[in-house]
Amino acid sequence: MLILVVTLSSCNQDLTLQSYYVDNELAPGFTSLDIPVSMLQIDETTLTEAQLEAYESIEKLSMLAFLKDEANVEDFGLEMEKVNAILKNPKYEELMRGGNSADGKFVIKCIGDGDDVDEFILFGNSKEQGFIVVRVLGDDMNFGKIMELASVFDEANLESSQLKEFSNFFK
Repeated sequence: MLILVVTLSSCNQDLTLQSYYVDNELAPGFTSLDIPVSMLQIDETTLTEAQLEAYESIEKLSMLAFLKDEANVEDFGLEMEKVNAILKNPKYEELMRGGNSADGKFVIKCIGDGDDVDEFILFGNSKEQGFIVVRVLGDDMNFGKIMELASVFDEANLESSQLKEFSNFFK
C-alpha cells in the first residue's frame, strides 16, 4: 500500500497543454475545434514538394480560444497566466515570437527538434479579443516546411470551412 501511495504521489502533477484543453473545451468563455488536416480542403496538386511533405506530416489541428468580453476580463487574466505557466515548461522549445502590445502578441513553440517535431503550438493573444492556442499535431514535422505551407493556408478559403470562427480571431 505504501508503494502505491508513493508511486501515485510522485507522478508529475504539472498541468499540460492537453489537460488544459480538455478541462476548458466546454467551459464558459472558451470555444474549441479539432479537425483533421484533410478537412482544410487543400488541393494537393498545387503544392510544391516541400509543402506536400509538410501537409502530409500534419495529422490534425486542435484549437482552443478564450473569447474576451466585458463579463470575463478577470477570467481572461487568470487563464492567460495558466497558459503562460504551461508554456514555460522546458519541453516547449520556442521557435518564434512576434507582435506588439497594441495589436496582440504570438509565440510559436514546439515539442521535438529538427525534422522530428510531433507538435507545434501557436499561442496568440489580443487585449481586445482574448487568446487562442493552436496545436498542430503530426509526425516528423519540420518547422521550415510548415512555414512554407502557411502561405497555402493564407490562400485557402477559410470563410467556407469550420475554421471561420478561428480565422476571424486573427483579423
